[in-house]
Amino acid sequence: MSKTKKIAVISGDGIGPEVVAEAIKVMKRSEEMFGLSFEFEHGLFGGIAIDEKGTPLPQETLDMCQKADAVLLGAVGGPKWDNNPQATRPETGLLGIRKALNLYANIRPAFIFDCLKEASTLKPEVLEGTDLLVVRELTGGIYFGDKFRRETEQGQEAVDTCVYNVMEIERIARQAFEIARTRSKKVASVDKANVLETSRLWRETVVRVAADYPDVELEHVLVDNCAMQLLRRPSSFDVIVTENMFGDIISDEAAMLTGSIGMLSSASLGDGAFGLYEPVHGSAPDIAGKGIANPIATIMSVALMYRLTFGYHEAADCIDNAVKEVLDAGHRTADIAVDKSKAISTTAMGELILAAMKK
Repeated sequence: MSKTKKIAVISGDGIGPEVVAEAIKVMKRSEEMFGLSFEFEHGLFGGIAIDEKGTPLPQETLDMCQKADAVLLGAVGGPKWDNNPQATRPETGLLGIRKALNLYANIRPAFIFDCLKEASTLKPEVLEGTDLLVVRELTGGIYFGDKFRRETEQGQEAVDTCVYNVMEIERIARQAFEIARTRSKKVASVDKANVLETSRLWRETVVRVAADYPDVELEHVLVDNCAMQLLRRPSSFDVIVTENMFGDIISDEAAMLTGSIGMLSSASLGDGAFGLYEPVHGSAPDIAGKGIANPIATIMSVALMYRLTFGYHEAADCIDNAVKEVLDAGHRTADIAVDKSKAISTTAMGELILAAMKK
């Protein structure tokens, strides 16, 4: 029996509790199959925390996460809180927890299941061979820079400041190069160096880091061109590394290559093994409580947790293979179903994946 690992569970808002519930069932099944041991502790975060505690990130939730070995997060936010002051918006909680836990690298895989090519809006021949990973810097840039409004003769003016330092760029670049060494040894560094000073520093620093990785091919891609090439030649990318805002946009675009943002997992990492794992999708309040959300992204986030934080590779392979088997058999939730009348529920998808898990 392996040492018990503490998992901080944050179900969040909207469909978060529904998809997290299925992921926990998968973790409990893997405990039985592989002799693993998990202790789950639940905390409030996001919109529900605002409603009950008056803040998106209660101190007790942060304390729980800091004592855990990993965090499993559902999704947060929704229109209900869109007009809240900045301090009491769910997104502020997300930025805060990443900063407090020093999670500066967001890892988002995007790959194509052959049986789901028809779910994408791109032609199958364009998608062929697509298997990429976006490494997004998570705690710097315009999201964390000074923000203010001021009155001018032309009326009110808003300012958002984008700031990066060499240390922030270097550590995310090294993450990308190290990951690339385990894959196809190609890194595409995405910036806007023809316009932005932060991007020029970004490019200079990435070039310097690349010298330590002569076995990895480096390509510089302007962000607008990257957005175009992701639709034109997605299979040419392996590891994409980029700054915070560009990464936010590019990773969502990459997610849609798969046909649904409900399919993709993500990890937020720092310098150690600790990580926060969550689906790429949002809280989808329009379908919350209907039992139709796709739990696959959250379940595959568990597989990512097993690989990156715990080194449970056999259990991770088991989950990934089970998902593939269920999809190959033609089972679909509404977001990836061509024939919506044959779509299955959130719990039905979870149960099928559980049944397909085998050593």
